[in-house]
Amino acid sequence: QVQLVESGGGLVQAGGSLRLSCAASGGTFSGYAMGWFRQTAGKEREFVAALSWSGGSTYYADSVKGRFTVSRDTARNTLYLQMNNLKPEDTAVYYCARRGAYRGYFSRNSDDYAYWGQGTQVTVSS
Repeated sequence: QVQLVESGGGLVQAGGSLRLSCAASGGTFSGYAMGWFRQTAGKEREFVAALSWSGGSTYYADSVKGRFTVSRDTARNTLYLQMNNLKPEDTAVYYCARRGAYRGYFSRNSDDYAYWGQGTQVTVSS
């Protein structure tokens, strides 16, 4: 069973940076599309960024493009989300996810991801 564990969240001032990590056990990232999503109370889970199954392509929500960078370290089986120039509206619980289909295309739809971490809180103060 694949397990994902996020870390790296915290409280930061607007304009600051954080790097989130997502460590996998019981499975691998290699060959699977990975995604980052975020959610605030009372709202649906929102797509943030994704990495193709090959690791060669990245995709971002318009709201974070140019500020966030998704990457992975296959040797460490870890996915990252580097977040720069953070804004108060980035405040949310951030989740990493892995698609279940081997070599499946990336997706902005949370329903297409089979495995999820428990989430890590990011709070950006103004």
